[in-house]
Amino acid sequence: MASSILARNNVQVLGTGTRPIMFAHGFGCDQAMWRFVAPAFADRYRVVLFDYVGAGKSDASAFDPVRYSALDGYATDVLEICEALDLTDVIFVGHSVSATVGMLAAVRSPSTFSELVLIGPSPCFVNHPPEYAGGFERADLVGLLDMMDKNYTGWAGALAPLIVGNPDSPEYAQELEASFCATTPAFAARFAEATFLSDHRADVPRVSVPSLIMQCAQDAIAPESVGLWLASHLPMSTYRALQATGHCPHLTHPAETLAVIREYLAQREGAVAEGTTAPVRSA
Repeated sequence: MASSILARNNVQVLGTGTRPIMFAHGFGCDQAMWRFVAPAFADRYRVVLFDYVGAGKSDASAFDPVRYSALDGYATDVLEICEALDLTDVIFVGHSVSATVGMLAAVRSPSTFSELVLIGPSPCFVNHPPEYAGGFERADLVGLLDMMDKNYTGWAGALAPLIVGNPDSPEYAQELEASFCATTPAFAARFAEATFLSDHRADVPRVSVPSLIMQCAQDAIAPESVGLWLASHLPMSTYRALQATGHCPHLTHPAETLAVIREYLAQREGAVAEGTTAPVRSA
């Protein structure tokens, strides 16, 4: 059973440490997106990388359109991977939609995780005025999904630069576009609908695991309003506004991404040692 789960999600483990740190990629991506960040933790941690079903080198035959029609199905995969590897005290690093997946997994099994690192998180992409500005009107997202259905290649070419930002480094938008196009459209459509149309704001206060919120500047996908909302509703959270722009700092600004994660983990280790766990707010 464990081996089939590890094969299903193309799980890769590296590093010489014992404490696990798991990296979860965003929509339309795969574990290769962590190549500038994850190896830097291999000297101190047991680094766990994986692909969601339908992405990268995962087992496409394992795709279940019902299971993966909601983010809870992806959270189930995360928990099954942790169980298959007998992981506890996990540092979970989730980008974009994986931030929500990590929160859902932590709600279901808080004892599995020690910290959540949420990069560009958004529990809901849809605006719900006046109390919540998710960044998009529902009609616009439905139109985006319709475009995806009718012209997948054109959709990929239009969305990738918006997500990555940083037009001075077009190679990363090109990489993301290629990653989109490498994903079977039917798989991507399910994940996209679960990503962009779900609303998990009610789950946020239920998270009992200490969390780092990493908010990028000029993020067209998860704007500052979302990061600040999350910081005010997520218990035991630390908020960090990054200099990095766009939605993929682990690709475009890996040095800052590494520095912020390392600083947070060092603070957490110190707080645990001292018996204090007060969250930190930092602009």
